[in-house]
Amino acid sequence: MDELELLKKDWGKQDTTYKKLSADEIYPILQKKSSSIAKTLFHISIGELIFWILINTIPHFSSDSYRERLDAVYSNEYVFAGLTIISYGVILLFIYLLFKSHKAISATDNAKKLMESILKTRRVIKYYVLYNLIMAFISMVVGMYFAIIHDPKLTETISHFNQKQMLVTYAILIGVTAAFVFIIWIFYKLLYGLLLRRLNRNYKELKKLEV
Repeated sequence: MDELELLKKDWGKQDTTYKKLSADEIYPILQKKSSSIAKTLFHISIGELIFWILINTIPHFSSDSYRERLDAVYSNEYVFAGLTIISYGVILLFIYLLFKSHKAISATDNAKKLMESILKTRRVIKYYVLYNLIMAFISMVVGMYFAIIHDPKLTETISHFNQKQMLVTYAILIGVTAAFVFIIWIFYKLLYGLLLRRLNRNYKELKKLEV
């Protein structure tokens, strides 16, 4: 049982006068916990940026075959460069917004402002996860399109398909895309879900203090 839970337990046993004092004692704990969560989210976002940079750069520079396949799929280098710049740009924006949220939560001495900062942090996370799911879907579709158009072996194979085989191929591609997006969703749910639930609990506790 943490410090907040112990205070809440004692809080419920006391009279109305002591409850007012306890509210003043509980607020700094909620602020500290919320600030710690926002800081953890900020550190995770930096780790995620480093992770994706390594995932994208190490195979590109260490494997000639990987680089050749990538060049064959994205024959238009501007498409690949554009997707990469947008992806990293959004992650950097996300890091900046989380850093601002952490600072706002740490600096506030007002319950209402703290609640607003918590809500903003939750929205930033939700929008970021939604963006990544959409980008994962778009990247898969674009990658498959360029692979079909520019991969000679794949193009030759598909050119001999009848209508039924083409429908099966499209169904498989849709299934693979859906599975990939679902895995990304699970990843973010595990990565950010626990911290968001804790942040949400803090928000509810602050609502109770206002009442």
